Amino acid sequence: MAVAGVALARPLTEHTLPMNKSILVVGGGVTGMNAALALADRVFRVHLVEKGARLGGLSVELRRTLEGDDVQAYLLDLIDRTAHHPRIQLLTRAVIVDHSGMPGLFRTGLQVGPQMFYRQITHGVTILATGALPHRPREYLLDEHPAVMTQLDLDRAIDDRPEKLKNWEKVVMIQCVGSRNEQNPNCSRVCCQAAVKNSIHIKKLNPEAQVYVLYRDLRTYGLMEEYYQEARRLGVIFTRFDTEAPPQVAADNGRLTVTFRDPIIGRDLEVDADLVALSAGMVPTDTEELASLVKLARTPEGYFMEAHVKLRPVDMATEGLFVCGTAHSPQLLNESISQACAAAARAITFLSQSRLTLSAVTARVESDLCAACLICVRACPYGVPRINAEGVSEIDEALCHGCGICAAECPAKAIQLNWYEDDQLLCKIDALMEAVA
Repeated sequence: MAVAGVALARPLTEHTLPMNKSILVVGGGVTGMNAALALADRVFRVHLVEKGARLGGLSVELRRTLEGDDVQAYLLDLIDRTAHHPRIQLLTRAVIVDHSGMPGLFRTGLQVGPQMFYRQITHGVTILATGALPHRPREYLLDEHPAVMTQLDLDRAIDDRPEKLKNWEKVVMIQCVGSRNEQNPNCSRVCCQAAVKNSIHIKKLNPEAQVYVLYRDLRTYGLMEEYYQEARRLGVIFTRFDTEAPPQVAADNGRLTVTFRDPIIGRDLEVDADLVALSAGMVPTDTEELASLVKLARTPEGYFMEAHVKLRPVDMATEGLFVCGTAHSPQLLNESISQACAAAARAITFLSQSRLTLSAVTARVESDLCAACLICVRACPYGVPRINAEGVSEIDEALCHGCGICAAECPAKAIQLNWYEDDQLLCKIDALMEAVA
């Protein structure tokens, strides 16, 4: 078979392209700033693009980590180093409106500032750190009763008004609110740690307070299990509930009553709560438009999908594009920082080449056979084929991944995959059949 195929083999030519050494980082949160600084400190030119008016992202809302670190002090230092770094060009209020080019030579169009003037940036690598948003569910009287808040609100309240905690006798925390259901099936991963963190802070500031954590599943993975054990030692009460009988919250004359079933004694309990904290998690930012512009795959929840969860955890399917932080999945702050450093390291590896060598195994279109049926456009998982000005399909070899799906789907046989062309494969099959006969 191999010899028969070689008889019809055609020479393959690898093409090389110049490499642009600058980097575009999309997102000005902690993840984006860490990635930008890691690259700029290694003498790369970085364009940091943030659609909001200021840097910081979701971390602006955080006060302390589970370990007790001051997030705001860290954030102020990070913003200062980013804003004053000589090799970082900062663009706030900037929105991506177009994206073209190939790995090593991308061109991204932006609308910048209140006037929304157009600007184009040429760069070799893109790092996506678009972040996530806090979820605010419409459950349990949130935004209707002043004593009902999210864990993020509670984190700020503990840090800004610690004297109020002395008046709280009973605090109830409800986990998985607005998540792990049909509408939002994903687990935000950060909620359990937030509940454990805030319950520890409350018990340390007010040891007499009764703190109840009502959970479906509690996930304090790794060394964070130690903080769960500390919360138990301090007297925090953890009670599991079933999705068929979730806790109920009612308000009467300004007082909150939480009703839940205790699985140990098999009875419903009522707690007159001074505060109800909801673990609502996070949701991805609106990534649909950006994914369409850059032709990127997303998870069913709306996060950007990596090329391979084990082998290429921060690489996108398109060469030269990387993802990190909560643009990829719900993560804690330290996890986002680690992934930002990983994305920066992968970008440096990519940019270490003086020229980019393209694979010769790519699809090509025989224009005289093309019927412009758009099947290849719809079939390609990377969005590479397009109908050009002449009305026929065109495939950019610099963007083609050589998967062959378009060649297999084309009804007119107008697309051939180099090294796997129809006559080569048929010749191999004929040789196999002759050997069998």
